[in-house]
Amino acid sequence: MSHPRSFAAASPLLLLLLLLAACAALCRGAPMAGELRCRCVQTVSEVIHPKRIAYAELIPEGPHCEVAEVIATTKQGKKVCLEPTALWVKLIINNILNSKSNKL
Repeated sequence: MSHPRSFAAASPLLLLLLLLAACAALCRGAPMAGELRCRCVQTVSEVIHPKRIAYAELIPEGPHCEVAEVIATTKQGKKVCLEPTALWVKLIINNILNSKSNKL
């Protein structure tokens, strides 16, 4: 019994689509350890009310990125890169640094 001709012609295309889907799933994952690039492509300087922020992360400058990065996660789960030179963001950075020094 032979396979229908349309399935035989479509199987390489199906294999290619499956490989592309697997690659896309891997590419969307968390960045690999030791990845040397900035995480923020663009930043926001508009004030976000502190009640809307669930978590803020300070990533100091280093070999991965020449500027410090501040990434806020809103209570809705959206990640926002904040402009580290904005006054209100500097206050958040100070709070983060003070809370870390208190935990030591």
